[in-house]
Amino acid sequence: MADYKEAPLATRPKTLDPAEYFNLSPDQRRAEEERAVLRAQLKRQYQMQLNNPHRKELIEDPALTRWTYARTNVYPHFRPSTKTSLLGAMFGVVPLFFWYFVFKKDRDNKEEQIKAGKYDRRFQLSY
Repeated sequence: MADYKEAPLATRPKTLDPAEYFNLSPDQRRAEEERAVLRAQLKRQYQMQLNNPHRKELIEDPALTRWTYARTNVYPHFRPSTKTSLLGAMFGVVPLFFWYFVFKKDRDNKEEQIKAGKYDRRFQLSY
């Protein structure tokens, strides 16, 4: 944990917080172990159903169904934050302004060269 470096736009995971990690009561540790055992049992049951060679029915995994639903319906589950706003501006708005100024600068330079008579404007059928 000593070499863990926090990300600038994210909070430290609760599992890596020293106050939460080292100061667990025996009851909390026992509850976490029970949850881990339950997760392992559910995982084993799902793997047994999935790898059954005589299986004829569809296996429904509720966690996978929830995850798929959340991935396909992003906007009802979207929460605006500083990070998402910055990313939206970086990838949505900034490129538009960048290309606008690049094309405008190129057009203005070409216009100046045409007015000064330095731009070669041959007739071309294709570019």
